[in-house]
Amino acid sequence: MKISEHEINTVASLSRLKIRAEEAEEVSSQLDKFLTYVENLQAIDTTHIEPTTYALPMQNVFRPDEVKPSLPRELALSNAPLKEDGYFKVPRVLEAT
Repeated sequence: MKISEHEINTVASLSRLKIRAEEAEEVSSQLDKFLTYVENLQAIDTTHIEPTTYALPMQNVFRPDEVKPSLPRELALSNAPLKEDGYFKVPRVLEAT
C-alpha cells in the first residue's frame, strides 16, 4: 500500500508537524514498509488460536514481606548532590498554589 506525499502532508498537518519534502519521502517509505508488515500479519490464519491477553501465561507471585537491614542513611546520602537535614534535596517540580 503506497502512501502518497499528499496523505503524509495531511497527517503531518493534523499532527501539527512540519515535514520537509525529503522527510515526506522517507516517511512514506517507512509507512509503506509498516503497512506491508501489517498486511502480512493480517494474512495469518488464527482461526484455531484462542484469544489471549498475554503471550505467556501469567500469574501473580506473592511472597511474604521480610524486614531486612537497609543502606545506612549516611552512605545513601554520600553521593547526593544536594541534601538537607538528613534527606535528599531535589529541585521543586510543582508550583506552590
